[in-house]
Amino acid sequence: MTVTVRSPAKINLGMSVGAPTLDGYHRVATVYQAISLYDEIKARDGDDREFSVKVTGEGADVVPLDETNLAVRAARLLAKTCGVDAGVALSIHKTIAVAGGLAGGSTDAAGALVACDALWGTGASRDDLLDLAGQLGSDVPFCLSGGLAVGTNRGDVLSPVLARGGYEWVLAYADVGLSTAAVYAELDRIRAAVEIGEPEAAGPLLAALRSGDPYAVGPALHNDLAAAALRLKPSLLRTLALGEEYGALGSLVTGSGPTCIFLAADDDHALDLAVALSSSGLCRSVQRAHGPVTGSRVVT
Repeated sequence: MTVTVRSPAKINLGMSVGAPTLDGYHRVATVYQAISLYDEIKARDGDDREFSVKVTGEGADVVPLDETNLAVRAARLLAKTCGVDAGVALSIHKTIAVAGGLAGGSTDAAGALVACDALWGTGASRDDLLDLAGQLGSDVPFCLSGGLAVGTNRGDVLSPVLARGGYEWVLAYADVGLSTAAVYAELDRIRAAVEIGEPEAAGPLLAALRSGDPYAVGPALHNDLAAAALRLKPSLLRTLALGEEYGALGSLVTGSGPTCIFLAADDDHALDLAVALSSSGLCRSVQRAHGPVTGSRVVT
C-alpha cells in the first residue's frame, strides 16, 4: 500500500522575535498562514525495515537523502514512539522552495508523520502527532495543523486566530536561499545594544484578520527578521519596491527569507503582480497562492 499526503507551505504574516535565550534560541510570536503551495509525500512499506527517501521537483538536488532528512527523522520518531517494527520508503515531490522561509523541510516532516501514521495504522491521535511534530522543529506543528494560528515559544505552541476571509498572495523567489541561523545571528548583531522585550503577536494585525479585509491586513504585515534578511541580501529591496509600485496591499520578506510575499486585492490583481515580477528579472521565479488552507492531509 502507498499513502499519499499533501502538505502546505507556510508564510508568516507577523513575526516578533525576542532576545536569544541561554541555549541560543529565540522566543517568537508569529502569525502563521498555510497557503496553497504543496509538497507531496508518499509512504510505502520499506524493505528489511529500512528508512529511505527520494526527492524530486523544486530544489531536489540540495535536499539531503540520509538520516539528516527531516522527513526520515519524522518517520523514525513515529516508529520508535508507537513501537512499529517496520521501515518505510518515502518519496517527496517538492513545489515549495528550499531555504525560502516557507517551511519546506518542516512540512515534509509533517507530511511524513501523517503518511506513516496512516500506512502503519498506529492509532496515534492528532495531539500525539502534534507532540511529535514539536520535537522535530518549530514550524512542524503548524504545517501539520494548517489554517491560521499564532505560534509562540519557538513557534511550536499554537493558538487559533479568530479570522475570516481568504487572501491572494504572490511569492517572488530569490536566486539563492538564506540560512535561518545566519539571519537570526545578523538580527542579534543589529540589536546588540538594544533592550529587547518579550515577543507578542501584534494587535493591529490580529484585528485586521478578524475583519477579513485585505486592505486592512496589508499595512499590518510585519517581520522583525526582515532587517537582517535585507542586510544579508540587499537586492530584495528592489523586489519589494516593484511589488509596491504595482499596488501590492502589503509586502514582506516572509520568515527568515529570502522569499518576498505580496498581498493582492483579488485574483486579477494577483495576476498583474505576478506578471510584473516575472518580467522584471529581479527574481528567479514567481508563484501565486491563496490562503488559509488546511494542513497535512491524506489524499490517497
